[in-house]
Amino acid sequence: MQILKDRPLLIVLLACLAIFFVNLDAIFINIMEARNFITAREMLDDGNWILTTLNGEPRYQKPPLPTWLTAISAMIFGMKSLIALRLPAVILATLLVLFSYKLSIKLTQNKMFALFGSLIMATSFYIIFSGRNGQWDIFTHGFMMVCIYYLYLFFNSEISTYRNAMLAGLFFGFSFMSKGPVSMYALLFPFLISFGIVYKYRNFRKKIVPLIVFFVIAVIVSGWWHWYTYTYDAEAVAEITRRETANWTGYNVRPFYYYWSFFTQSGIWTLPAFIALLYPYLKNRVFNKKAYLFTLLWTLISVVLLSIIPEKKSRYLLPVLIPMALNTAFYIEYLVRKFSEIKDKRETVPVYFNFGLIALIGLAFPIGGYIFLGDKIAGNWLWYILLSISLFGLGIAIIKNLLRKKMAQVFTATILFIIAIMCFGLPMAKTLTVNPEYKSLALLKEWQNEAQVNVYEYGGFTPELIWAYGEPIEVLKKDERVNIPKESTFGLLISEDHEENFRKTFQDYHIEKITRYDMNPKAPGERSHRPRLWRDFYLLRKK
Repeated sequence: MQILKDRPLLIVLLACLAIFFVNLDAIFINIMEARNFITAREMLDDGNWILTTLNGEPRYQKPPLPTWLTAISAMIFGMKSLIALRLPAVILATLLVLFSYKLSIKLTQNKMFALFGSLIMATSFYIIFSGRNGQWDIFTHGFMMVCIYYLYLFFNSEISTYRNAMLAGLFFGFSFMSKGPVSMYALLFPFLISFGIVYKYRNFRKKIVPLIVFFVIAVIVSGWWHWYTYTYDAEAVAEITRRETANWTGYNVRPFYYYWSFFTQSGIWTLPAFIALLYPYLKNRVFNKKAYLFTLLWTLISVVLLSIIPEKKSRYLLPVLIPMALNTAFYIEYLVRKFSEIKDKRETVPVYFNFGLIALIGLAFPIGGYIFLGDKIAGNWLWYILLSISLFGLGIAIIKNLLRKKMAQVFTATILFIIAIMCFGLPMAKTLTVNPEYKSLALLKEWQNEAQVNVYEYGGFTPELIWAYGEPIEVLKKDERVNIPKESTFGLLISEDHEENFRKTFQDYHIEKITRYDMNPKAPGERSHRPRLWRDFYLLRKK
Protein backbone atom coordinates (compact mmCIF):
# COMPACT_ATOMS: atom_id res chain seq x y z
CA MET A 1 0.00 0.00 0.00
CA GLN A 2 2.97 2.33 0.39
CA ILE A 3 3.28 2.88 -3.35
CA LEU A 4 -0.41 3.80 -3.44
CA LYS A 5 0.20 6.43 -0.79
CA ASP A 6 3.36 7.75 -2.44
CA ARG A 7 2.36 7.69 -6.14
CA PRO A 8 -1.45 7.59 -6.43
CA LEU A 9 -1.56 9.47 -9.75
CA LEU A 10 0.89 6.99 -11.25
CA ILE A 11 -1.36 4.15 -10.13
CA VAL A 12 -4.35 5.82 -11.79
CA LEU A 13 -2.42 6.22 -15.05
CA LEU A 14 -1.22 2.61 -15.05
CA ALA A 15 -4.75 1.38 -14.32
CA CYS A 16 -6.12 3.43 -17.22
CA LEU A 17 -3.48 2.01 -19.55
CA ALA A 18 -4.38 -1.53 -18.54
CA ILE A 19 -8.14 -1.01 -18.67
CA PHE A 20 -8.61 1.21 -21.71
CA PHE A 21 -5.60 0.74 -23.99
CA VAL A 22 -5.01 -3.02 -24.14
CA ASN A 23 -6.68 -5.34 -26.68
CA LEU A 24 -8.54 -2.49 -28.36
CA ASP A 25 -9.21 -4.58 -31.46
CA ALA A 26 -10.72 -7.54 -29.59
CA ILE A 27 -14.38 -6.55 -30.00
CA PHE A 28 -16.41 -6.15 -33.20
CA ILE A 29 -17.31 -2.64 -34.35
CA ASN A 30 -20.76 -1.60 -33.13
CA ILE A 31 -23.32 0.61 -34.86
CA MET A 32 -22.35 3.80 -33.02
CA GLU A 33 -18.70 3.34 -33.87
CA ALA A 34 -19.43 2.46 -37.49
CA ARG A 35 -21.22 5.77 -38.02
CA ASN A 36 -18.29 7.68 -36.58
CA PHE A 37 -15.71 5.68 -38.53
CA ILE A 38 -17.58 6.00 -41.84
CA THR A 39 -17.81 9.77 -41.40
CA ALA A 40 -14.09 9.89 -40.58
CA ARG A 41 -13.31 7.86 -43.70
CA GLU A 42 -15.42 10.18 -45.85
CA MET A 43 -13.57 13.14 -44.35
CA LEU A 44 -10.29 11.66 -45.52
CA ASP A 45 -11.55 10.30 -48.87
CA ASP A 46 -13.87 13.13 -49.93
CA GLY A 47 -12.69 16.09 -47.86
CA ASN A 48 -16.04 16.42 -46.02
CA TRP A 49 -14.53 17.82 -42.81
CA ILE A 50 -17.14 20.49 -42.06
CA LEU A 51 -20.22 19.51 -44.05
CA THR A 52 -19.91 15.98 -42.72
CA THR A 53 -21.46 12.95 -44.43
CA LEU A 54 -22.51 9.39 -43.67
CA ASN A 55 -22.76 7.11 -46.69
CA GLY A 56 -22.58 10.23 -48.83
CA GLU A 57 -25.59 11.88 -47.13
CA PRO A 58 -25.44 14.93 -44.80
CA ARG A 59 -24.78 13.92 -41.22
CA TYR A 60 -25.35 16.83 -38.87
CA GLN A 61 -27.10 14.95 -36.05
CA LYS A 62 -23.92 15.09 -33.98
CA PRO A 63 -21.12 17.69 -34.07
CA PRO A 64 -17.88 16.45 -35.66
CA LEU A 65 -15.12 16.88 -33.04
CA PRO A 66 -14.88 13.15 -32.11
CA THR A 67 -14.91 12.28 -35.80
CA TRP A 68 -12.16 14.81 -36.53
CA LEU A 69 -10.00 13.25 -33.85
CA THR A 70 -10.77 9.78 -35.20
CA ALA A 71 -9.89 10.86 -38.75
CA ILE A 72 -6.61 12.41 -37.60
CA SER A 73 -5.69 9.23 -35.74
CA ALA A 74 -6.57 7.16 -38.82
CA MET A 75 -4.52 9.51 -41.00
CA ILE A 76 -1.49 8.88 -38.78
CA PHE A 77 -1.85 5.17 -38.00
CA GLY A 78 -4.03 3.84 -40.82
CA MET A 79 -7.76 3.67 -41.51
CA LYS A 80 -7.78 -0.14 -41.27
CA SER A 81 -6.41 -0.14 -37.72
CA LEU A 82 -9.16 -0.56 -35.13
CA ILE A 83 -6.68 0.48 -32.47
CA ALA A 84 -6.07 3.77 -34.29
CA LEU A 85 -9.79 4.40 -34.71
CA ARG A 86 -10.53 3.79 -31.02
CA LEU A 87 -7.42 5.54 -29.69
CA PRO A 88 -8.98 9.04 -29.33
CA ALA A 89 -11.82 7.58 -27.24
CA VAL A 90 -9.50 5.81 -24.81
CA ILE A 91 -7.43 8.97 -24.45
CA LEU A 92 -10.61 10.87 -23.55
CA ALA A 93 -11.59 8.14 -21.07
CA THR A 94 -8.20 8.52 -19.42
CA LEU A 95 -8.59 12.30 -19.41
CA LEU A 96 -11.98 11.87 -17.71
CA VAL A 97 -10.50 9.71 -14.95
CA LEU A 98 -7.44 11.94 -14.42
CA PHE A 99 -9.46 15.14 -14.08
CA SER A 100 -11.90 13.37 -11.76
CA TYR A 101 -8.85 12.55 -9.63
CA LYS A 102 -7.74 16.20 -9.73
CA LEU A 103 -11.23 17.41 -8.80
CA SER A 104 -11.37 14.94 -5.90
CA ILE A 105 -8.10 16.32 -4.55
CA LYS A 106 -9.51 19.84 -4.68
CA LEU A 107 -12.73 18.75 -2.98
CA THR A 108 -11.18 16.82 -0.10
CA GLN A 109 -7.37 17.27 -0.04
CA ASN A 110 -7.29 13.49 0.41
CA LYS A 111 -5.15 11.61 -2.13
CA MET A 112 -6.36 8.17 -1.05
CA PHE A 113 -9.98 9.17 -1.49
CA ALA A 114 -9.15 10.60 -4.93
CA LEU A 115 -7.38 7.35 -5.81
CA PHE A 116 -10.37 5.25 -4.75
CA GLY A 117 -12.82 7.40 -6.71
CA SER A 118 -10.69 7.39 -9.86
CA LEU A 119 -10.17 3.63 -9.81
CA ILE A 120 -13.86 2.97 -9.14
CA MET A 121 -14.69 5.20 -12.10
CA ALA A 122 -12.16 3.50 -14.39
CA THR A 123 -13.51 0.04 -13.50
CA SER A 124 -17.24 0.88 -13.66
CA PHE A 125 -18.92 -1.22 -16.32
CA TYR A 126 -20.34 1.40 -18.63
CA ILE A 127 -17.33 3.68 -18.38
CA ILE A 128 -15.16 0.75 -19.49
CA PHE A 129 -17.55 0.04 -22.35
CA SER A 130 -17.77 3.67 -23.50
CA GLY A 131 -14.08 4.32 -22.96
CA ARG A 132 -13.07 1.50 -25.29
CA ASN A 133 -15.49 2.42 -28.09
CA GLY A 134 -15.15 5.10 -30.73
CA GLN A 135 -18.51 6.71 -29.98
CA TRP A 136 -19.45 10.23 -28.89
CA ASP A 137 -20.44 9.83 -25.22
CA ILE A 138 -16.98 9.50 -23.73
CA PHE A 139 -15.80 12.54 -25.68
CA THR A 140 -18.55 14.89 -24.55
CA HIS A 141 -18.33 13.85 -20.88
CA GLY A 142 -14.53 13.67 -20.85
CA PHE A 143 -14.23 17.23 -22.14
CA MET A 144 -16.96 18.41 -19.79
CA MET A 145 -15.12 16.97 -16.79
CA VAL A 146 -12.13 19.15 -17.67
CA CYS A 147 -14.50 22.13 -17.94
CA ILE A 148 -15.97 21.30 -14.53
CA TYR A 149 -12.53 21.08 -12.96
CA TYR A 150 -11.61 24.57 -14.17
CA LEU A 151 -15.02 25.94 -13.17
CA TYR A 152 -14.42 24.57 -9.68
CA LEU A 153 -11.08 26.42 -9.58
CA PHE A 154 -12.80 29.52 -10.97
CA PHE A 155 -15.42 29.57 -8.21
CA ASN A 156 -13.06 28.63 -5.36
CA SER A 157 -9.93 30.61 -6.07
CA GLU A 158 -9.00 34.23 -6.61
CA ILE A 159 -5.86 33.18 -8.51
CA SER A 160 -5.74 32.79 -12.33
CA THR A 161 -9.44 33.65 -12.61
CA TYR A 162 -9.31 34.56 -16.29
CA ARG A 163 -7.17 31.54 -17.16
CA ASN A 164 -9.60 29.19 -15.44
CA ALA A 165 -12.59 30.89 -17.12
CA MET A 166 -11.00 30.64 -20.57
CA LEU A 167 -9.99 26.99 -20.16
CA ALA A 168 -13.44 26.11 -18.81
CA GLY A 169 -15.06 27.85 -21.80
CA LEU A 170 -12.74 26.11 -24.25
CA PHE A 171 -13.46 22.61 -22.91
CA PHE A 172 -17.17 23.39 -22.62
CA GLY A 173 -17.03 24.13 -26.33
CA PHE A 174 -15.17 20.89 -27.01
CA SER A 175 -17.87 18.99 -25.10
CA PHE A 176 -20.64 20.71 -27.05
CA MET A 177 -18.80 19.99 -30.29
CA SER A 178 -18.81 16.30 -29.35
CA LYS A 179 -22.51 15.70 -28.70
CA GLY A 180 -24.31 19.00 -28.41
CA PRO A 181 -25.90 19.95 -25.07
CA VAL A 182 -26.03 16.40 -23.68
CA SER A 183 -23.21 16.74 -21.15
CA MET A 184 -24.17 20.31 -20.30
CA TYR A 185 -27.59 19.04 -19.27
CA ALA A 186 -26.67 15.73 -17.63
CA LEU A 187 -23.28 16.51 -16.04
CA LEU A 188 -22.63 20.27 -15.82
CA PHE A 189 -26.07 21.47 -14.69
CA PRO A 190 -26.24 18.92 -11.81
CA PHE A 191 -22.71 19.97 -10.81
CA LEU A 192 -23.64 23.68 -10.76
CA ILE A 193 -26.85 23.06 -8.81
CA SER A 194 -25.12 20.83 -6.26
CA PHE A 195 -22.21 23.24 -5.91
CA GLY A 196 -24.59 26.12 -5.27
CA ILE A 197 -26.48 24.16 -2.61
CA VAL A 198 -23.43 22.87 -0.74
CA TYR A 199 -20.62 25.38 -1.29
CA LYS A 200 -22.52 28.51 -2.37
CA TYR A 201 -21.31 30.98 -5.00
CA ARG A 202 -19.27 33.44 -2.94
CA ASN A 203 -17.83 36.71 -4.26
CA PHE A 204 -19.87 36.21 -7.41
CA ARG A 205 -19.96 39.88 -8.36
CA LYS A 206 -16.17 40.05 -8.62
CA LYS A 207 -16.24 37.26 -11.20
CA ILE A 208 -18.88 38.58 -13.56
CA VAL A 209 -16.41 39.85 -16.17
CA PRO A 210 -14.34 36.63 -16.37
CA LEU A 211 -17.62 34.70 -16.38
CA ILE A 212 -18.64 36.70 -19.45
CA VAL A 213 -15.32 35.67 -21.00
CA PHE A 214 -16.24 32.04 -20.24
CA PHE A 215 -19.61 32.41 -21.97
CA VAL A 216 -18.17 34.14 -25.02
CA ILE A 217 -15.52 31.45 -25.57
CA ALA A 218 -18.04 28.67 -24.87
CA VAL A 219 -20.55 30.08 -27.37
CA ILE A 220 -17.97 30.65 -30.12
CA VAL A 221 -16.36 27.21 -29.82
CA SER A 222 -19.74 25.49 -29.44
CA GLY A 223 -21.64 27.36 -32.10
CA TRP A 224 -19.46 28.07 -35.13
CA TRP A 225 -19.98 24.67 -36.77
CA HIS A 226 -23.74 24.78 -36.23
CA TRP A 227 -23.83 28.27 -37.76
CA TYR A 228 -21.79 27.08 -40.73
CA THR A 229 -23.97 24.06 -41.51
CA TYR A 230 -27.16 26.08 -41.13
CA THR A 231 -25.78 28.80 -43.40
CA TYR A 232 -24.51 26.55 -46.17
CA ASP A 233 -26.90 23.56 -45.98
CA ALA A 234 -30.04 24.90 -44.31
CA GLU A 235 -32.46 22.46 -45.93
CA ALA A 236 -30.59 19.38 -44.69
CA VAL A 237 -30.17 20.91 -41.23
CA ALA A 238 -33.91 21.61 -40.98
CA GLU A 239 -34.85 18.06 -41.98
CA ILE A 240 -32.33 16.47 -39.59
CA THR A 241 -33.49 18.74 -36.74
CA ARG A 242 -37.11 17.73 -37.37
CA ARG A 243 -36.24 14.02 -37.18
CA GLU A 244 -34.05 14.40 -34.09
CA THR A 245 -36.70 16.42 -32.26
CA ALA A 246 -39.29 13.74 -33.01
CA ASN A 247 -36.94 11.08 -31.64
CA TRP A 248 -36.62 12.82 -28.27
CA THR A 249 -40.38 12.63 -27.72
CA GLY A 250 -41.45 9.57 -29.69
CA TYR A 251 -38.54 7.11 -29.80
CA ASN A 252 -37.44 4.79 -26.97
CA VAL A 253 -39.88 6.51 -24.65
CA ARG A 254 -39.65 5.07 -21.15
CA PRO A 255 -41.40 5.88 -17.84
CA PHE A 256 -39.92 8.39 -15.39
CA TYR A 257 -38.64 5.63 -13.08
CA TYR A 258 -36.76 3.80 -15.85
CA TYR A 259 -33.37 4.97 -14.51
CA TRP A 260 -34.00 4.11 -10.85
CA SER A 261 -31.64 1.12 -11.06
CA PHE A 262 -28.88 3.43 -12.31
CA PHE A 263 -26.32 2.18 -9.77
CA THR A 264 -26.28 -1.26 -11.48
CA GLN A 265 -24.48 0.35 -14.45
CA SER A 266 -21.35 0.50 -12.30
CA GLY A 267 -21.08 -3.29 -12.62
CA ILE A 268 -18.74 -4.69 -10.01
CA TRP A 269 -19.46 -1.70 -7.72
CA THR A 270 -23.25 -2.07 -7.74
CA LEU A 271 -23.73 -2.87 -4.05
CA PRO A 272 -21.13 -0.38 -2.71
CA ALA A 273 -22.61 2.30 -5.01
CA PHE A 274 -26.09 1.61 -3.62
CA ILE A 275 -24.93 1.72 0.00
CA ALA A 276 -23.06 4.97 -0.66
CA LEU A 277 -26.38 6.52 -1.72
CA LEU A 278 -27.87 5.86 1.74
CA TYR A 279 -27.26 9.31 3.19
CA PRO A 280 -28.71 8.68 6.69
CA TYR A 281 -26.38 5.69 7.10
CA LEU A 282 -23.16 7.17 5.72
CA LYS A 283 -23.35 10.88 6.53
CA ASN A 284 -21.76 10.51 10.01
CA ARG A 285 -19.21 7.93 8.87
CA VAL A 286 -17.49 9.81 6.04
CA PHE A 287 -14.38 11.92 6.61
CA ASN A 288 -15.79 14.96 4.74
CA LYS A 289 -19.53 15.41 5.16
CA LYS A 290 -19.82 18.46 2.91
CA ALA A 291 -18.00 16.86 -0.04
CA TYR A 292 -20.05 13.68 0.42
CA LEU A 293 -23.31 15.64 0.29
CA PHE A 294 -22.05 17.39 -2.83
CA THR A 295 -21.26 14.16 -4.75
CA LEU A 296 -24.55 12.62 -3.58
CA LEU A 297 -26.60 15.58 -4.82
CA TRP A 298 -24.61 15.72 -8.05
CA THR A 299 -25.45 12.06 -8.69
CA LEU A 300 -29.13 12.23 -7.80
CA ILE A 301 -29.84 15.50 -9.62
CA SER A 302 -28.24 14.05 -12.74
CA VAL A 303 -30.57 11.03 -12.53
CA VAL A 304 -33.62 13.25 -12.04
CA LEU A 305 -32.77 15.49 -14.99
CA LEU A 306 -32.21 12.50 -17.25
CA SER A 307 -35.48 10.95 -16.04
CA ILE A 308 -37.42 14.00 -17.22
CA ILE A 309 -36.42 13.36 -20.86
CA PRO A 310 -38.96 10.99 -22.49
CA GLU A 311 -36.35 9.15 -24.59
CA LYS A 312 -34.28 6.87 -22.38
CA LYS A 313 -31.47 4.39 -23.00
CA SER A 314 -29.13 2.68 -20.55
CA ARG A 315 -26.08 4.27 -22.15
CA TYR A 316 -27.47 7.73 -21.39
CA LEU A 317 -26.61 7.01 -17.72
CA LEU A 318 -22.89 7.41 -18.39
CA PRO A 319 -22.71 10.94 -16.89
CA VAL A 320 -24.36 9.67 -13.69
CA LEU A 321 -21.53 7.17 -13.17
CA ILE A 322 -18.98 9.98 -12.93
CA PRO A 323 -20.17 11.65 -9.69
CA MET A 324 -21.44 8.28 -8.45
CA ALA A 325 -17.91 6.87 -8.57
CA LEU A 326 -16.72 9.72 -6.34
CA ASN A 327 -19.72 9.19 -4.07
CA THR A 328 -18.96 5.46 -3.81
CA ALA A 329 -15.36 6.30 -2.90
CA PHE A 330 -16.60 7.81 0.37
CA TYR A 331 -17.99 4.41 1.35
CA ILE A 332 -14.84 2.55 0.28
CA GLU A 333 -12.65 5.04 2.16
CA TYR A 334 -14.77 4.47 5.26
CA LEU A 335 -14.36 0.68 4.95
CA VAL A 336 -10.60 0.96 4.48
CA ARG A 337 -10.37 3.20 7.53
CA LYS A 338 -12.85 1.50 9.86
CA PHE A 339 -13.81 -2.01 8.70
CA SER A 340 -11.45 -3.77 11.12
CA GLU A 341 -13.35 -2.10 13.98
CA ILE A 342 -16.90 -2.74 12.77
CA LYS A 343 -18.81 -5.38 14.74
CA ASP A 344 -22.36 -4.80 13.51
CA LYS A 345 -23.29 -7.58 11.08
CA ARG A 346 -25.67 -5.24 9.28
CA GLU A 347 -22.57 -3.41 8.11
CA THR A 348 -20.21 -6.33 7.58
CA VAL A 349 -22.49 -8.80 5.79
CA PRO A 350 -22.99 -6.62 2.65
CA VAL A 351 -19.20 -6.20 2.43
CA TYR A 352 -18.55 -9.94 2.74
CA PHE A 353 -21.30 -10.67 0.24
CA ASN A 354 -20.14 -8.18 -2.40
CA PHE A 355 -16.44 -8.94 -2.38
CA GLY A 356 -16.97 -12.59 -1.51
CA LEU A 357 -19.06 -12.96 -4.67
CA ILE A 358 -16.24 -11.47 -6.74
CA ALA A 359 -13.79 -13.87 -5.10
CA LEU A 360 -16.12 -16.82 -5.76
CA ILE A 361 -16.25 -15.93 -9.47
CA GLY A 362 -12.46 -15.92 -9.54
CA LEU A 363 -12.18 -19.25 -7.76
CA ALA A 364 -14.81 -20.87 -9.98
CA PHE A 365 -13.51 -19.56 -13.30
CA PRO A 366 -10.84 -22.21 -14.08
CA ILE A 367 -13.47 -24.98 -14.02
CA GLY A 368 -16.58 -22.94 -14.85
CA GLY A 369 -14.86 -21.20 -17.75
CA TYR A 370 -13.70 -24.51 -19.17
CA ILE A 371 -17.22 -25.96 -18.98
CA PHE A 372 -18.81 -22.84 -20.46
CA LEU A 373 -16.30 -22.27 -23.28
CA GLY A 374 -15.64 -25.91 -24.14
CA ASP A 375 -14.19 -26.31 -27.63
CA LYS A 376 -14.02 -22.54 -28.06
CA ILE A 377 -10.86 -22.49 -25.95
CA ALA A 378 -8.97 -24.16 -28.79
CA GLY A 379 -6.31 -21.74 -29.99
CA ASN A 380 -6.71 -19.61 -26.87
CA TRP A 381 -5.18 -21.87 -24.25
CA LEU A 382 -2.50 -19.37 -23.26
CA TRP A 383 -5.03 -16.62 -22.58
CA TYR A 384 -7.34 -19.03 -20.78
CA ILE A 385 -4.54 -20.26 -18.52
CA LEU A 386 -3.31 -16.73 -17.76
CA LEU A 387 -6.84 -15.56 -16.98
CA SER A 388 -7.57 -18.61 -14.82
CA ILE A 389 -4.40 -18.21 -12.79
CA SER A 390 -5.01 -14.47 -12.36
CA LEU A 391 -8.65 -14.70 -11.32
CA PHE A 392 -8.07 -17.71 -9.05
CA GLY A 393 -5.14 -16.01 -7.34
CA LEU A 394 -7.04 -12.76 -6.91
CA GLY A 395 -10.05 -14.67 -5.57
CA ILE A 396 -7.82 -16.19 -2.88
CA ALA A 397 -6.33 -12.75 -2.12
CA ILE A 398 -9.78 -11.19 -1.71
CA ILE A 399 -11.00 -13.92 0.66
CA LYS A 400 -7.76 -13.90 2.66
CA ASN A 401 -7.85 -10.15 3.17
CA LEU A 402 -11.59 -10.10 3.83
CA LEU A 403 -11.08 -12.51 6.69
CA ARG A 404 -8.27 -10.31 7.98
CA LYS A 405 -10.47 -7.23 7.46
CA LYS A 406 -7.80 -5.53 5.36
CA MET A 407 -10.04 -3.59 3.01
CA ALA A 408 -7.27 -1.71 1.23
CA GLN A 409 -5.90 -5.02 -0.06
CA VAL A 410 -9.42 -6.22 -0.94
CA PHE A 411 -9.99 -3.05 -2.96
CA THR A 412 -6.64 -3.44 -4.73
CA ALA A 413 -7.36 -7.07 -5.62
CA THR A 414 -10.78 -6.05 -7.00
CA ILE A 415 -9.19 -3.46 -9.29
CA LEU A 416 -6.66 -6.08 -10.44
CA PHE A 417 -9.55 -8.48 -11.06
CA ILE A 418 -10.96 -6.10 -13.70
CA ILE A 419 -7.50 -5.47 -15.14
CA ALA A 420 -6.91 -9.23 -15.50
CA ILE A 421 -10.15 -9.55 -17.49
CA MET A 422 -9.11 -6.67 -19.76
CA CYS A 423 -5.61 -8.06 -20.34
CA PHE A 424 -6.22 -11.81 -20.52
CA GLY A 425 -9.98 -12.20 -21.06
CA LEU A 426 -10.62 -9.88 -23.99
CA PRO A 427 -8.33 -11.77 -26.41
CA MET A 428 -10.77 -14.68 -26.06
CA ALA A 429 -13.81 -12.51 -26.77
CA LYS A 430 -14.13 -13.50 -30.41
CA THR A 431 -14.27 -17.18 -29.44
CA LEU A 432 -17.68 -16.38 -27.94
CA THR A 433 -18.93 -14.76 -31.13
CA VAL A 434 -18.55 -17.43 -33.80
CA ASN A 435 -20.84 -17.38 -36.81
CA PRO A 436 -20.05 -20.20 -39.26
CA GLU A 437 -21.94 -18.27 -41.95
CA TYR A 438 -20.08 -15.02 -41.33
CA LYS A 439 -19.29 -13.24 -44.60
CA SER A 440 -18.09 -9.66 -44.62
CA LEU A 441 -19.44 -7.13 -47.08
CA ALA A 442 -15.79 -6.31 -47.81
CA LEU A 443 -15.87 -9.36 -50.10
CA LEU A 444 -18.54 -7.66 -52.22
CA LYS A 445 -15.96 -5.10 -53.28
CA GLU A 446 -13.76 -7.88 -54.66
CA TRP A 447 -16.71 -9.42 -56.55
CA GLN A 448 -17.69 -6.01 -57.92
CA ASN A 449 -14.18 -5.34 -59.25
CA GLU A 450 -14.32 -8.61 -61.19
CA ALA A 451 -17.90 -8.26 -62.45
CA GLN A 452 -17.60 -4.55 -63.27
CA VAL A 453 -21.15 -3.66 -62.21
CA ASN A 454 -22.46 -0.96 -59.92
CA VAL A 455 -23.90 -1.99 -56.55
CA TYR A 456 -26.86 -0.42 -54.74
CA GLU A 457 -28.76 -0.85 -51.49
CA TYR A 458 -32.53 -1.18 -51.95
CA GLY A 459 -33.77 0.58 -48.81
CA GLY A 460 -32.00 1.93 -45.76
CA PHE A 461 -28.48 0.99 -44.80
CA THR A 462 -26.62 -0.50 -41.85
CA PRO A 463 -23.48 1.40 -40.77
CA GLU A 464 -21.47 -1.75 -39.96
CA LEU A 465 -22.07 -3.06 -43.49
CA ILE A 466 -21.13 0.23 -45.15
CA TRP A 467 -18.00 0.38 -43.04
CA ALA A 468 -16.96 -3.10 -44.14
CA TYR A 469 -17.71 -2.34 -47.81
CA GLY A 470 -15.25 0.54 -47.76
CA GLU A 471 -17.16 3.36 -49.50
CA PRO A 472 -20.70 4.81 -49.78
CA ILE A 473 -23.46 2.69 -51.34
CA GLU A 474 -26.34 4.54 -52.96
CA VAL A 475 -29.76 3.77 -51.43
CA LEU A 476 -32.51 3.46 -54.04
CA LYS A 477 -35.62 3.67 -51.85
CA LYS A 478 -36.09 7.00 -50.12
CA ASP A 479 -39.39 7.62 -48.39
CA GLU A 480 -41.89 5.91 -50.74
CA ARG A 481 -40.01 6.56 -53.97
CA VAL A 482 -37.58 4.12 -55.61
CA ASN A 483 -34.91 5.43 -58.00
CA ILE A 484 -34.40 2.79 -60.69
CA PRO A 485 -30.74 2.60 -61.84
CA LYS A 486 -30.09 3.57 -65.46
CA GLU A 487 -27.84 0.56 -66.08
CA SER A 488 -29.37 -2.58 -67.58
CA THR A 489 -27.27 -4.75 -65.24
CA PHE A 490 -26.47 -3.96 -61.60
CA GLY A 491 -26.13 -5.51 -58.16
CA LEU A 492 -28.61 -4.96 -55.34
CA LEU A 493 -28.42 -5.59 -51.59
CA ILE A 494 -31.74 -6.60 -50.02
CA SER A 495 -32.65 -6.81 -46.34
CA GLU A 496 -35.28 -9.19 -45.02
CA ASP A 497 -38.02 -6.58 -44.63
CA HIS A 498 -37.63 -5.30 -48.22
CA GLU A 499 -37.72 -8.67 -50.01
CA GLU A 500 -41.37 -8.52 -51.13
CA ASN A 501 -41.32 -4.89 -52.30
CA PHE A 502 -38.02 -5.45 -54.08
CA ARG A 503 -39.46 -8.22 -56.26
CA LYS A 504 -42.53 -6.14 -57.13
CA THR A 505 -40.41 -3.13 -58.02
CA PHE A 506 -38.07 -5.08 -60.29
CA GLN A 507 -40.51 -7.55 -61.88
CA ASP A 508 -39.23 -6.51 -65.32
CA TYR A 509 -35.75 -7.75 -64.48
CA HIS A 510 -34.09 -11.16 -64.42
CA ILE A 511 -33.17 -11.63 -60.76
CA GLU A 512 -30.29 -13.90 -59.79
CA LYS A 513 -29.30 -14.42 -56.18
CA ILE A 514 -25.51 -14.41 -55.84
CA THR A 515 -24.89 -14.86 -52.11
CA ARG A 516 -25.72 -13.69 -48.60
CA TYR A 517 -23.42 -11.36 -46.68
CA ASP A 518 -23.89 -12.01 -42.97
CA MET A 519 -21.86 -9.88 -40.55
CA ASN A 520 -23.54 -11.11 -37.37
CA PRO A 521 -21.07 -12.25 -34.72
CA LYS A 522 -23.61 -14.88 -33.66
CA ALA A 523 -24.91 -17.70 -35.85
CA PRO A 524 -28.39 -17.75 -37.44
CA GLY A 525 -31.01 -18.99 -35.01
CA GLU A 526 -29.35 -17.45 -31.96
CA ARG A 527 -31.20 -14.71 -30.12
CA SER A 528 -28.69 -11.97 -30.94
CA HIS A 529 -28.56 -12.78 -34.67
CA ARG A 530 -29.96 -9.54 -36.13
CA PRO A 531 -31.54 -9.24 -39.60
CA ARG A 532 -30.10 -5.74 -39.99
CA LEU A 533 -26.59 -7.22 -40.15
CA TRP A 534 -27.16 -9.40 -43.20
CA ARG A 535 -28.07 -8.73 -46.80
CA ASP A 536 -28.96 -10.99 -49.72
CA PHE A 537 -27.10 -9.90 -52.82
CA TYR A 538 -28.78 -10.13 -56.23
CA LEU A 539 -27.63 -9.51 -59.78
CA LEU A 540 -30.36 -7.83 -61.84
CA ARG A 541 -30.55 -7.78 -65.66
CA LYS A 542 -33.29 -5.93 -67.55
CA LYS A 543 -35.47 -8.28 -69.60
